[in-house]
Formats: sequence, structure tokens, C-alpha cells
Amino acid sequence: MGMRPHTVLALGGVAILAVAATGCSPDGTPANTVVESKMFDFSGDSLTVKSDSADLELVAADVKGVRVTRQVSGTKVGGEIESGWKLEGGVLTLSLDCTGLSVNCGAKYTVKVPRDVAITTENDKGLVEATGFTADFSAKAGDMRLSDLSGPHLDLEGRDGTIEGDRISARSVTLASRNGDNELNFVSAPDLVDVRSQDGDVRLGLPEATYAVDTAAKKGDITVDVMKDDTSDHAVRIHTRNGEIVIGKREAP
Repeated sequence: MGMRPHTVLALGGVAILAVAATGCSPDGTPANTVVESKMFDFSGDSLTVKSDSADLELVAADVKGVRVTRQVSGTKVGGEIESGWKLEGGVLTLSLDCTGLSVNCGAKYTVKVPRDVAITTENDKGLVEATGFTADFSAKAGDMRLSDLSGPHLDLEGRDGTIEGDRISARSVTLASRNGDNELNFVSAPDLVDVRSQDGDVRLGLPEATYAVDTAAKKGDITVDVMKDDTSDHAVRIHTRNGEIVIGKREAP
């Protein structure tokens, strides 16, 4: 997946290094890209991942510790591109700083973490992708692409961007969105889905079951195509100020 460009590169280097000078590599890596990897010692049961501008891919894996791969690409005239990574006190901080007269740069960090580690991530200006985690997962980001998250609780906060979740089996999901569309598809009936959206459509795909449904939209249509029962153990609450609400049956893959 391509990296989002930012306007400035000096790399603090470790581990594995590869540079593509022009064009694209066979795996689709952009030109002028530096790729590095580093393994951090980690034995905790929760990890916070912070990034201020680079895109993040969080992958649950059979690893010991935390493995980070970063791709940084860019061009500069009279400027610098700096990226950093550090893990201290259970907080992994990943950075990208582009400064100068004429600079264009982008970065993506791929972070592999043991699958049973609880994740908290913050990336206000970038994309968060996450897949495969079995513990609690919390994310605050611009755009989110999530799949196969099965921990007890999923807590999502979107700023200005879309949130997409597929094959979700968390028992409890809370989602707050300021500006952007949101879509979640579940493979098992959740105990609670609580969505608050200011501006943007909300779509839920739910497996067959009965649901206690509470919806409200100041401006926007509401469509509910699941079996409703106010006494159900599966509660769905969606309130939006400006946007369509659609609650339907999840289509089989």
C-alpha cells in the first residue's frame, strides 16, 4: 500500500537497510525508499503505539517482542526528512518530520506484536490498519481499516476520515466519529455496539440474532433490517447528527 506524502529525510538507522533509487521495486515499494527493521524487547500485556503523521499497520503475529519495519520515501531541496522509533515504558513512539524549503516525503510503519497483547494506538494525521488481535483494542486516528479483531472490547475514535471494520467478533464496541463514514461488519452477535457520529453515514452488518435497537438521526434516513427485541442481550445504539444509519444482516463471505 502506498504511503501518504508529507511536505521533507534524515534517518536514524538500525538493522536492515534497502534503497530503491528509481521507479518501483517488484513488491511495489515507491522509488527513493529506505526500508529498515528493528526488533524491540517487549514482554508486557499491553502496548501503546503513537505516531503523529506516518501511516501505521499493526499486525498480530507469532513473535517475541515487537518488530517494526519502516519505509520512508521522499525528495528534498534544502530540507531534511527525519524519522524516529523508540519503545519506552510500554509506549512505542514512531515519528516522521519533514522540514525545509522544498520537501515531499511519506512513511509507513509496520508493527508486528504478539496477538494477545492489548493495543492502544494514536495517529491523528494518518491511517491505522490493524488485523488479528485477540485482546482489547483502542484506536484514535484519521482513517482506520480493521479486520479480524476478536478481543473483548473495541474502542474507536475517528477524527476526519473513514472507519472500516470487517470480520469483527468483539463483544463490546464503542465508536465516536467527528467527520466521516463508518462501517462495521460482525461475524458474531455483539453484546453492545454504541456509535456516536456527528457527520457521516453509519452502516452495521450483523449476524442473524435479535437485537435491542436504539437509533436517532437529526438529518438522515434510518434503515433497520434485523430482528428487534427490546429485551435482547444484544444492544445496538447509533446516534448521528447528520448522516444515514443502516443496520442490516451481514452477508456471508
